Amino acid sequence: MTGPAGQIAFPIVRALAADNEVWGIARFSGGGSRERVETTGCRTVVVDLAEPDWSGLPDHFDHIVHLAAFIIGDDFDRALTVNAEGTGLLMQRFSTARSVLVMSTSAVYRDVDDPEHRFAEGDPLGGHEQLFAPTYGIAKNAQEAVARAMARILDLPTTIARMNMSYGSNGGLPAYQLDMMKAGMPIPVHDRPAWFNLIHQDDIDAQVPTMLDIADVPATIVNWSGDEAVETRTYLDHLAELSGLELQVEPTPDGVSSRAIDTSRKMALVGSCSVGWRTGLRMMAEDRHPDLFA
Repeated sequence: MTGPAGQIAFPIVRALAADNEVWGIARFSGGGSRERVETTGCRTVVVDLAEPDWSGLPDHFDHIVHLAAFIIGDDFDRALTVNAEGTGLLMQRFSTARSVLVMSTSAVYRDVDDPEHRFAEGDPLGGHEQLFAPTYGIAKNAQEAVARAMARILDLPTTIARMNMSYGSNGGLPAYQLDMMKAGMPIPVHDRPAWFNLIHQDDIDAQVPTMLDIADVPATIVNWSGDEAVETRTYLDHLAELSGLELQVEPTPDGVSSRAIDTSRKMALVGSCSVGWRTGLRMMAEDRHPDLFA
């Protein structure tokens, strides 16, 4: 597992480590991040994907789950080095693996004018640009290209999964929006309707083995999302109702734009989710802020 201390990765590590030998690699630059990962039973090694030193790792792993990414910042060269070159170096080093899961994002799709458009795997790419992460969309497009090439060069079964909006007690945009609501802060939202397919961390954890099972050459490319699209203000209203907090929104053209997903391929290859967005948001809110439900 790369990036095991991350928002999505840490719960996956915790779930996998219960029944598997799991190794996690990262720079572990955050204070206490390595120690937190090790509490799950995961073995950790410090590796920088931009200049990797693999010497502390075994020669072979059965599966590679690649979630590490350069996200925040405007250094395009660094973003391409970590996200694209790093993916190629990782796949080359562990080319004897049975399968690789590369986490991509729905930000790889080119923006469209219709906020209710459902992005399908064959839609035009281009990379959605956010002010807080200007390199992310283009660097993830580059990562996908490298992963596709390496899968064929190495004959290495690979899945490229384009994550939509993940959330859970460990974080995600809805979690951070609830934190802001509790702090009395206005929540920036796009000034046009913005739809997303929220997927709870429990479903992500449960679907990792299937994502590895569907790996193939050429690489399998699939959206990874919840089953139902929901508009931002609808789920924010639901969070306010659940928590009893006041919701203040601040419309802006720089808000996160609509990323609703066509789930047809995901349903066929991976199956449906078990946690609906209303249930998932309650679970997240109760876990993250139990005082609101005392």
